[in-house]
Amino acid sequence: MKSFACGDVVPGCEARWVCSTDDEILVNVGAHAASTHGLTEFPVDLVQSVRRAIVPVS
Repeated sequence: MKSFACGDVVPGCEARWVCSTDDEILVNVGAHAASTHGLTEFPVDLVQSVRRAIVPVS
């Protein structure tokens, strides 16, 4: 399992996910970024920041 907290990339955001894979987290984060943060494009540096903030759940 993997975990991601949006607040690690966007200070103040409380959204969190626990999913089976990085790709599953990215799909959920993309939908969240569009609906909550109003993003319509996802720059490479943003995606890299999200990937770096994904951690294994112990």
